[in-house]
Amino acid sequence: MAGIIGDPVRHSISPAIHNAAYTALGIDWIYVAFEVPAGGGPAAIDAARALGLAGLSVTMPHKAAVVERVDCLTPTAERLGVANTITRCPSPDGSSILEGDSTDGDGFLDSLRSDDGIDPATKRCVILGAGGAARSVALALAEAGASSVVVVGRRPGAVKACAELAGAIGEAVGPEDESFEVSVREADLVVNASPVGMAGDDGVPFDLDPSWISSRHAVVDLIYLPAITPLLAAARGRGAFTSNGLGMLINQAARQIEIWTGRPAPLEVMSAAALAAISHPAD
Repeated sequence: MAGIIGDPVRHSISPAIHNAAYTALGIDWIYVAFEVPAGGGPAAIDAARALGLAGLSVTMPHKAAVVERVDCLTPTAERLGVANTITRCPSPDGSSILEGDSTDGDGFLDSLRSDDGIDPATKRCVILGAGGAARSVALALAEAGASSVVVVGRRPGAVKACAELAGAIGEAVGPEDESFEVSVREADLVVNASPVGMAGDDGVPFDLDPSWISSRHAVVDLIYLPAITPLLAAARGRGAFTSNGLGMLINQAARQIEIWTGRPAPLEVMSAAALAAISHPAD
């Protein structure tokens, strides 16, 4: 058995994606959503340990809090300071331990390369936002060989910490800085990792001017509902390539399934399940 914790999580499509995969693989597992309010992440890890869950997905607002309660972290999760994947692993004494990992960055790269046909190597990149998703994307882009990673946000400390994950190619920028416009105009890839646009009518992140975007840009919004955010609509209007966050969601889940089961994830089945869940959401 596996599951996901978050708040809100009732309308998550992750159970549909995971359960379709386990059925296709012939594995007798069920994956369920657990609504866990803010502050309850560590206790949820204790519960997962007691229940013997094979794996646990972690979403907002628990990705940082669960780190304190697992037994160990992968190098990626340790660098990020967050975990979206908890795995029950055997220990030398015959018992088990819980390991924290993050599949978000690899899931983003898998989607970018396989679904969108974009290789981030040598690309000039701008990330809008400096939260957990932005941190994963900044590290992933740097490790994939991007030539620059500019992080834009209003909280200087968080923006600086996020940009530092990209090492020497990282740069922290405020939305009021003149370099914000320059960075977007010169970018090859713009990634929205902020929640702006999730409501469908709340504008574009940091009031980015659509005139800064052209047909040479690729714009990726990590939001997948709505499928076309105001940012993506504006970018399409300028002739840019656009993509939403559904591919990242599916591919990070595929990484989790492969970690937990040791078997290749059935991506086509998972994609079909995700699209069906979005088309016919649960009441």
